[in-house]
Amino acid sequence: MKIAVIGAGYVGLTVGVLLSQFNEVTLVDIDNKKIDMINRKISPILDVEVSIFLKCKKLNLKATTNKEEAIRFSEYVVIATPTCYDVEKKKFDTSSVDEIVEYVQQSKPEAVIIIKSTVPVGYTSLLCEKFDTDKILFSPEFLREGKGLIDNLYPTRVVVGGTSLYAEKFAKLMCNGAIREDIPVFLTNQNEAESIKLFANAYLALRVAFFNELDTFTEIKEMDTKKIIEGICSDPRIGKNYNNPSFGYGGYCLPKDTKQLLADYDYIPENIIQSIVSSNTTRKHHIVSMIMKKRPKVVGVYRLVMKKSSDNFRESSIQDVMFELASLGVRVIIFEPILKEKTFQDIQVYSDFDQFKDKADVIIANRFSRQLLSVQEKVYTRDVYGED
Repeated sequence: MKIAVIGAGYVGLTVGVLLSQFNEVTLVDIDNKKIDMINRKISPILDVEVSIFLKCKKLNLKATTNKEEAIRFSEYVVIATPTCYDVEKKKFDTSSVDEIVEYVQQSKPEAVIIIKSTVPVGYTSLLCEKFDTDKILFSPEFLREGKGLIDNLYPTRVVVGGTSLYAEKFAKLMCNGAIREDIPVFLTNQNEAESIKLFANAYLALRVAFFNELDTFTEIKEMDTKKIIEGICSDPRIGKNYNNPSFGYGGYCLPKDTKQLLADYDYIPENIIQSIVSSNTTRKHHIVSMIMKKRPKVVGVYRLVMKKSSDNFRESSIQDVMFELASLGVRVIIFEPILKEKTFQDIQVYSDFDQFKDKADVIIANRFSRQLLSVQEKVYTRDVYGED
């Protein structure tokens, strides 16, 4: 198959690499630097497996900024552009997806469109009605940052929403590129596939929020959080996933997806989804109040990234904590070695850890690192396992 993948970020790049093992794939992005890196077989994202595949695997993959050329020769067009949540409009900004769908319908209507960008429930079916076609599908991704290709090679499931045979064909393309055998495949309508994506992330956010609230309780009551969590999670019905306390859930998916799902409820009765969204804000306020009890003069923020294996700052919970501390008059500094700039949102950034640790009297860390062992007495973290 000839496939165009629009958007070479975490989703588009990993899907493109997966499909290019057995298909001719053209990645499209507006970032010239990113395109150049991919064509030189260098990964523009922090993902070990992507780097290995680009360098060591024989992939039929090229990258370009020319979407017209890529789409003209493609039978499938995969859309993986960002859809950020618009707080004022209370819905995803789907304009980047709208633009590509409109273009494909005008220039290559015979092509099958697969939307992997996260969208509101009902979005894809409305597009099918608008353009009177059954060739627009929705196929959610379930990828972890920094492990996107691994999650494509060993997927927990493949979901494709569409009422035509094209859905089954695309599911086979995804499975053919994977290493895992006997992959569960779910063929649904578009609304159901969109719901699977949003509810899956809402449940993960719920897990994070639950254990964070548990930690708030035990911190105030001066109990051992870890002992309580281990006693709870030894029950196999509960399990040990997503149970490590943090400053709040963050990253590119969970904050925006929970807000979008809440908006999708509209006139439908609900309590839990609103509570998940509200709980995350409450958690950050609690973290700030506990830090302020230490009466800090200078708070050092250890890393802005969401996870240890990520280079992504988007919606990281520590940023909200950091800005709230600054608004209360506390001087804040940042240690973030992957930032080239000397400031981030007007806050001073250090790339030298020794300088950073000497300047701060309290250091906050969403995730503890061995690098912090030498200043452990300064560190405030709720991480009990030392892992994401």
